[in-house]
Amino acid sequence: MADFNQIITPGDVAGGFVNVVVEIPAGSKNKIEWNREKAVMQLNRVEPAIFAKPTNYGFIPQTLDEDGDELDALIITDEPLPTGVVVCAKIIGVMKFEDDGEVDDKIVVVPDDSIGMDGEINTLECISNQKIEQIAHHFNNYKNLQKPGSTLVKGWAGKEDAQDVIYRSIERWNHKKD
Repeated sequence: MADFNQIITPGDVAGGFVNVVVEIPAGSKNKIEWNREKAVMQLNRVEPAIFAKPTNYGFIPQTLDEDGDELDALIITDEPLPTGVVVCAKIIGVMKFEDDGEVDDKIVVVPDDSIGMDGEINTLECISNQKIEQIAHHFNNYKNLQKPGSTLVKGWAGKEDAQDVIYRSIERWNHKKD
């Protein structure tokens, strides 16, 4: 497998698009993570079925979030996407999130050709309240068996806030390389 951080850029953030590498398909119980040092997708653990991911989950290459990992992305699609697929995605918002007291925001995106998903999706408001609540419930509770109360969805923000988070993550990545 190629090192995604060496061959894929974050994308055209100013234009509203990012490249996202899928780690976990929607509906999966497998916690698959990109191992930067080994340049492989690695199974971290298998979650109970009630904690299956409500969306595809991945990362934006050449970024570092405040937790030291690549910046996470939630990819909203009608169908699960396979691990390792790279998606050119439209930025629609950010889920403000804390994990063990650390900022661990999740950029919310849709494939850049999202017309097949019940119409054009350009903002978080285009996602059903039920889906937003399902995502928030998952992230507020998915660690409750190991560390109850250690995760917290702090809110949602739009595209501009998401772009700011991405720019800061690119800056951290570039600073780490120097």
